[in-house]
Amino acid sequence: MMQSQLFRVVRLFALAYAVFAASTAWAAAPVLMISIDGLKPEYVTHADEHGLRIPTLRRFMTEGVYADGVVGVLPTVTYPSHTTLITGVWPAEHGILNNQLFDPEKKFSGAWYWYAESIKVATLWDVAHQAGIGTASVSWPVSVNATSVDSLIPEYWRATNVGGGTNPQDRYLMNAISRPVGALDEMEQRLGPYMLGNNTTVEGGDEIRTKYALDIIGRRKPGFMTIHLSAMDDSEHEHGAFSAEAAKTLEAVDGMVARLMAAALKNDPTTKIVIVSDHGFLNVTHSVNLGIPFAQAGLMDLTPAGPAATWKAQFWSSGGMTAVILKDKMDTATREQVKAVLDKLAADQANGIDQVFDDKQVSEHGGFPNASFLVVMKPGYVAGAATSGRMVVEQTTVHGTHGFWPLMPEMRASFFAMGQGLAKGRDLGVIDMRQIAPTVAGIMGVNLPAAKQPKLHIEP
Repeated sequence: MMQSQLFRVVRLFALAYAVFAASTAWAAAPVLMISIDGLKPEYVTHADEHGLRIPTLRRFMTEGVYADGVVGVLPTVTYPSHTTLITGVWPAEHGILNNQLFDPEKKFSGAWYWYAESIKVATLWDVAHQAGIGTASVSWPVSVNATSVDSLIPEYWRATNVGGGTNPQDRYLMNAISRPVGALDEMEQRLGPYMLGNNTTVEGGDEIRTKYALDIIGRRKPGFMTIHLSAMDDSEHEHGAFSAEAAKTLEAVDGMVARLMAAALKNDPTTKIVIVSDHGFLNVTHSVNLGIPFAQAGLMDLTPAGPAATWKAQFWSSGGMTAVILKDKMDTATREQVKAVLDKLAADQANGIDQVFDDKQVSEHGGFPNASFLVVMKPGYVAGAATSGRMVVEQTTVHGTHGFWPLMPEMRASFFAMGQGLAKGRDLGVIDMRQIAPTVAGIMGVNLPAAKQPKLHIEP
């Protein structure tokens, strides 16, 4: 009898140790996190309907876990979303509030939130690095001078046009802000030149990003790596969602994902592959130039020679919505005037305004903490920048954009994950973007202190 009890104790101890060993192995699992900018989940979950040849991404449907959609953040644009993907919190908490800085007096030359110092909370790079996990990143937004990234090629450009770099000396700039010191220069000697600025095409952009990422994976073997592929977003902006051009781009990106996966799994077969995106897409039908009625009301001066410092209210647009910022948030007279103008505009259905939120309502959704109002456009209507002519202009060519209200189904982003120890064929339904970072942290056995959303159930 005692021998039988002893056997049961030993068996229970062995079982507990096996569970502990498994959890330890899980904690050590590397992660390759690939962002396909603008990837709507339907491209993969309904690939047959769109006639897409994407064998690698299709594998995640049967061999991994996936979401029907990811509810994004306010606003649904690239830089705030990518920062939520690596922090697990809303933009009002992590500090990256839009793509471009708020610049009412046009002094910043179109500057974006490029610098990691602007992030107010710990990132996945930070906690992985602190845990002794080697980190790497290629072209991830808001990564310039991300000191916790061991092998870094940040996303940065100097031209006013995002993909319009033409100054050959910008190669020296990219080498200066990449790490380790001199690494990009050494890689260029072996691999050929890196991009000038931020090329958003397939051949001149994503293929080069992939080539450099593969080199880092093979030579430096990071335990956590992020890479941002942006050609899909460019195709949808130019030609619209589910266009033939977007489909062709995604098929090319699918091949890049296959190569990145193979390289990471060659390093370590336990690597988990995580595919994410930042937002969905909608086709644009109308542009709404709200600055025209605001100028007519004396709230801003749109004349080329107008004194910029005289503005009372300014727009901070993200495409499908625009924040209204008061120069003096305590100026109640201007606030009431702005409200009256917005209420009148919203009352006319032809103006394409879906809702107008005040600052309290905006704060409930974690975005634009400095806004007094938020103008949310109807699907297809976007905030324009024209200063004269008609306020509402119908678009004559098909193109797409994002930045709409995050609860619109069309704005949903993507999440797919695959690897040893993950469930196979599990549909997670519709998830919150803030759940992704703590889930990735859990795979690596680290913790994101600011993230409060529950991890996704990705285990069998």
